[in-house]
Amino acid sequence: MKQFIVDAFTDKIFGGNPAAVCVLEKFLPEDLMQKIAMENNFSETAFLVKEKNFYKLRWFTPAAEIDFCGHATLASGFVILTQIEPNLNFVEFETRHGKLTVTKVDKFFEMDFPAYEYKKISVTAEMQAAIGAEILEAYLSRDLLMVVKDAETVEKLQPNFEKILKLEGTTQAVTAAGKNFDCVSRVFAPKVGVNEDPVTGSTHCLIAPYWAEKLGKKKIFARQASKRGGILHCEIINQRVKISGQAVLFAVAEINI
Repeated sequence: MKQFIVDAFTDKIFGGNPAAVCVLEKFLPEDLMQKIAMENNFSETAFLVKEKNFYKLRWFTPAAEIDFCGHATLASGFVILTQIEPNLNFVEFETRHGKLTVTKVDKFFEMDFPAYEYKKISVTAEMQAAIGAEILEAYLSRDLLMVVKDAETVEKLQPNFEKILKLEGTTQAVTAAGKNFDCVSRVFAPKVGVNEDPVTGSTHCLIAPYWAEKLGKKKIFARQASKRGGILHCEIINQRVKISGQAVLFAVAEINI
């Protein structure tokens, strides 16, 4: 079985968010796919199976299968459009999150996702204790979004992951306005076995619409300020978010199972 390791949302190796992409003839048993994801120990391992003119796509963290992942979708699109079927300029995936597309546009790979609907909620003492900073606003959809005063606060956070586990949301994101970017963020996901995700496309389906409304603009230039770091180009179109990024191939391997 062939596996590709791709760094997503970056133009250089060792940046962005690494994902493993396994191209299969048919899906393996779930427990075996979970073991492969645990062995890889990336935030996500993607498994692809071709069906006619599209691919079925599933995502696994080291702890569980999840319903949506942006960077591993970008990595999967990159693999199909550069390694498997380089004659194509777009690919469609069937997933638990619905049909998703990745289109190659020059050096970028553009994903088309549903925007998250979100509601404002009260800031709690538990939220502030978990991230160790003052929170100005909080919003909830699939994920929890906490807004702090500035980019420096985001970058210097030292969260308490045991306390983050007790907060609402699949992931817990902290964001602020940026200096050279419209916004900066960090995303924590201990509930699915990833304390901090390097670059999170799915949570930008919440982050980008929030900043688009806040700033009164459709295009959001975003930076995720993890140790590896990553850049996301986001555009809000009606109830959807187009998220674009670059990707690079780190390795190709054969898994012996």
